[in-house]
Amino acid sequence: MIDPVDLTARLVRCPSVTPEEGGALGVLQEVLSAAGFDRARIDRGGVPNLYARWGAKGHPRTIGFNGHTDVVPVGDRANWTHDPFGGEIEAGWLYGRGATDMKSGVAAFAAAAVDFVTGTPPDGAVALAITGDEEGPGTDGTVAILDWMAGAGERMDVCLVGEPTCPERLGEMIKIGRRGSLSAWFTFRGVQGHSAYPHLARNPLPAMARLMARLSSHELDGGTAHFDPSTLAVVTMDTGNAATNVIPAESRAAVNIRFNDAHDGADLVAWLESEARAVAAATGIEIGVDAKISGESFLTPPGALSDLVSGAVAAETGVTPVLSTAGGTSDARFVKDHCPVVEFGLVGHRMHAVDERVRVEQIGQLKAIYGRVLRDYFAAGSGI
Repeated sequence: MIDPVDLTARLVRCPSVTPEEGGALGVLQEVLSAAGFDRARIDRGGVPNLYARWGAKGHPRTIGFNGHTDVVPVGDRANWTHDPFGGEIEAGWLYGRGATDMKSGVAAFAAAAVDFVTGTPPDGAVALAITGDEEGPGTDGTVAILDWMAGAGERMDVCLVGEPTCPERLGEMIKIGRRGSLSAWFTFRGVQGHSAYPHLARNPLPAMARLMARLSSHELDGGTAHFDPSTLAVVTMDTGNAATNVIPAESRAAVNIRFNDAHDGADLVAWLESEARAVAAATGIEIGVDAKISGESFLTPPGALSDLVSGAVAAETGVTPVLSTAGGTSDARFVKDHCPVVEFGLVGHRMHAVDERVRVEQIGQLKAIYGRVLRDYFAAGSGI
């Protein structure tokens, strides 16, 4: 039996701030190797990744788990009451960066998978896809694993992502989709001049204010069957001008859009560019637009996979989870192109915080839930 609390603590003690591996994947390789998992390190672009499988390659009954061992920076260590890489346990809490997001999830699934294949070897395969680039750009993490899998004949028929999904109570929420996300940066170029002689200058600031007002006041949609309304947030407006007697030549602004399945990223970028052109034409200010789509919205419709996970959660916690698409993005946005995917994990309100921590008993509960998912998946025959 693998103790998921001890494994979580061992992983937390690895200083794996993106993109550093910090020894975390080595710990997992050791545990999985002892249980007979085939393993492959898939490092790309300086990012460490691990794929492990128990069972036959390409088996048509393969359940997968996706997670990450990289973590965000700790910030000012002086603000922490415990060593952020100490994995210390006090008063029923395990402290450390990544304790919630999401080394406990990785440890719980790895422990559940090892115990399951050791005790009741299934007719099928269990796969783990663990990345070191979820908190970073994401281009060489789960994407690299999926690219490698396609070339190596590996597969997952369904996948569970172990990100924290529960707002307040373990078991209350499963993610069956995510909103899309894009960011856009705007550069407004005019002509610098003296503020006493504005007719000799061309001020980019009114154009910036006008465009940001147009964008932020626009209702993108009213929501869809499984998604809340899309949102646009103005996240910065800046000139860098400290002089009150100077009209600046340039200003910058940026927005972030979280969008539902009523849109795709390309259409929203086209709308932003159209709005910028309209303001440029009206003001005579040159406006440049640079946009990046981080991920498209997606939905795994409620059905066999969400029922499988919901049933396991309810059986182990007594809580019937709601199916949600709320929150930010995750690597599920990449996995959904490979196979059906849902997300379930711990309570997440302490992730990325100073003194990030997790209740010790919840790590054991999470392992039990994942273990039941595995048992029920293979007991269901070909129904999932």
